[in-house]
Amino acid sequence: MPAIDFYIFSEGNANTRLQLACRLIEKAYKNRHRVYIHAENQPEAHQLDELLWTYREDSFIPHNLYGEGPEPAPPIQIGFDAQPEKHRDILINLSSNIPTFYHQFNRVLELVPNDAALQESARNRFRQYRQQGFEIKTHKMSTANSDVV
Repeated sequence: MPAIDFYIFSEGNANTRLQLACRLIEKAYKNRHRVYIHAENQPEAHQLDELLWTYREDSFIPHNLYGEGPEPAPPIQIGFDAQPEKHRDILINLSSNIPTFYHQFNRVLELVPNDAALQESARNRFRQYRQQGFEIKTHKMSTANSDVV
């Protein structure tokens, strides 16, 4: 049963959420975790792919879009319409729905920016996790630049 964490920040928007995702991905990578990021759609997956190359000048995070790139695959994979086969560590969910495959991960991270539609979607996911008996940790952040847990 995965641990569920909601990161809720009071400032920013959907783009700020991608910046926070990059910071969480970088931290997980430095801690030798394998991460699968489940984007809402193909444009968001491509946007995050590009952002991971440029969001910090002094950072390198080996990643690619799921199903593309070299074998063996790097530890960071970005997808939007596929069920990952080899990632069992951390799932960062950027989708408005809970992915059907979330049970295969040790930890699920949900990122909630200051956006009414995204907050409502997050509330629905929170309720669904709670109904399934998960204990949920919430991390309230003043900005997407706050320290990540």
